[in-house]
Amino acid sequence: MVKSNSKAKTNEHPDALSAHLHDLKENAGRWHTTLCSDFLDEHETVAVRRLFPPDEHTVYDGGYPDARKQKVVFGYEENPQADIVCLTARLDQRFRRISHRDVLGALMHLSIERSAFGDFWIEEDRLILYTSGKMADFLIDHLTRINQLSITLEKTDERPVQQFRFREFQSVIASDRLDAVVSGITHVSRSAAKQMIRESLISVNHEVCEMPDYRVDENTVISVRGYGRYVYMGNDHKTKSDRIVGVFRQYM
Repeated sequence: MVKSNSKAKTNEHPDALSAHLHDLKENAGRWHTTLCSDFLDEHETVAVRRLFPPDEHTVYDGGYPDARKQKVVFGYEENPQADIVCLTARLDQRFRRISHRDVLGALMHLSIERSAFGDFWIEEDRLILYTSGKMADFLIDHLTRINQLSITLEKTDERPVQQFRFREFQSVIASDRLDAVVSGITHVSRSAAKQMIRESLISVNHEVCEMPDYRVDENTVISVRGYGRYVYMGNDHKTKSDRIVGVFRQYM
């Protein structure tokens, strides 16, 4: 039986979360059972994977492959799996369309911790939301309206995979230093980009980076608070002044 631990909040101090997960793993081994955390965001998952690398007793699951938000599962039973349920709702958006922000606002209005639900997204005619088994019934009963649009959530055995859309563009950058790349993405000055980096507004591969001189490799994911998420694909060519023409993909 899989048990989810509601005490593993994503807003815990990193040391407290680490200590809690160590206890969780120890208890799973002692009781020879399967225990899992609540949903971790991408930053937390990166940090937790360093402390608890995947192995036969430690797996990461967000409900579908490459989910952004995942649970860490400590399993000492056969085929350990996280306590994850997928909910869907048919949407009629002919007269009122809803956004990702609308769904998040509706969830927050119910005073639900962000660690209680995983990835969610909107397709043309349906909403997909991953959550834990203990939260599924609560959401079915209480999440019935999003921005004045009535919905009916139902459990499904499907495990839909989120499909991302990208916009590809080029930008001339001075070098592959992080401050130069951020400047090219945001079209702010190099000094402004450095300030954003020092203010912890930039994440590289889901970790906050405060080093303006960090060298950005190809296929690096860069998140800029207030601007969005990008992938640096590398350079296409150099200009006559020896500046780099960088290729980027922006998540839409």
